[in-house]
Amino acid sequence: MCGRFAITLPTDAMAQLFDAAPANDMPDVPNYNVCPTTGVHVVMSDDTRKLVTMRWGFLPHWYKSPTEGPLLINARAETIAEKPAFREACRARRCLIPISGFYEWTKDEAGKRWPWYIQGPQTLALAGVWQDWGPDDARQRTCAVVTIKANETMSQVHHRMPVVIDQEDWGLWLGEEGFGAAPLMKAADEDLLSFYQVDPKVNSNRAQGPELIEPFHA
Repeated sequence: MCGRFAITLPTDAMAQLFDAAPANDMPDVPNYNVCPTTGVHVVMSDDTRKLVTMRWGFLPHWYKSPTEGPLLINARAETIAEKPAFREACRARRCLIPISGFYEWTKDEAGKRWPWYIQGPQTLALAGVWQDWGPDDARQRTCAVVTIKANETMSQVHHRMPVVIDQEDWGLWLGEEGFGAAPLMKAADEDLLSFYQVDPKVNSNRAQGPELIEPFHA
């Protein structure tokens, strides 16, 4: 599962990191509480690599409205090639979603939800798929994060985790080096990600500020 994340890298630094030309309408950063259905930074590639904005919440072409069916913010790696919503995108419309870290939640014995912030040593490139949706005069690009069964380290927090694409594999995932990217859909190495508890104020999708990713001790 990946339901909330943070992005702190400036847009120009992100464009440089991914060697991608940035669009003019990029979301504001830093954003310490990126929520589903909002615009997110996405790296895509056709003839050239681009940094663009997409709606986080994949909309299959048959949806008549954004709320017609389930909110598809994640796509399971194990079934992505079979699911009607994702199978064509998995073959031809893959993307990278840069993040600084993401949140997961655990429950204590009283049922209270405690958030955790998960990060790597640097900006993470999550595997994603995208889809154009809507009429030509109101077309929008939408995306979902690809997830996989959690590795042993991450299973302490959640049974699923996003697929992280290593820098040397960015071109393959984006389709620049062919489309045989299935082996990339795997759990990250055990030592890539670390996590710590953060303030429950992030439970609100309206919360913002750098304090959301600071360690918290109840």
